[in-house]
Amino acid sequence: MSGLLLPLFGGALIGISSFAMLALLGRITGISGIVGSVLTTRDGNGWRWAFLAGLLLAQPMFYGLTATPPPLPSDAGMLLTVIAGLLVGFGTRLGGGCTSGHGVCGIGRLAPRSLAATATFIGTGMLTVFIMRHLVGA
Repeated sequence: MSGLLLPLFGGALIGISSFAMLALLGRITGISGIVGSVLTTRDGNGWRWAFLAGLLLAQPMFYGLTATPPPLPSDAGMLLTVIAGLLVGFGTRLGGGCTSGHGVCGIGRLAPRSLAATATFIGTGMLTVFIMRHLVGA
């Protein structure tokens, strides 16, 4: 697939799958909510485990068929990486969902909370890039 078609195909699959999940199961495809439910709920987790297994197994398989994996260099070190992961988890919990849940599923349902959260994510990202590139010089 060409460089432009692959992201369009992936985006279409995400949209179709989130719609199908809502239409067929009445569930929202927010990854943090699904993971959180698997960790805290004992009953009715079969579909959650299947969803997470498919997510973890299908992505590398399809990516391996369509593209060469990019190198993943990082100068951050293990401590900074762990701290960043914990902060992301805290932010996800504080925001009532992750960027995928709010951005894909919440905006699709026109949820006011998701519209505000997504605007906050994008605005914070823009501000961070501006500060890092123009003020800090990184």
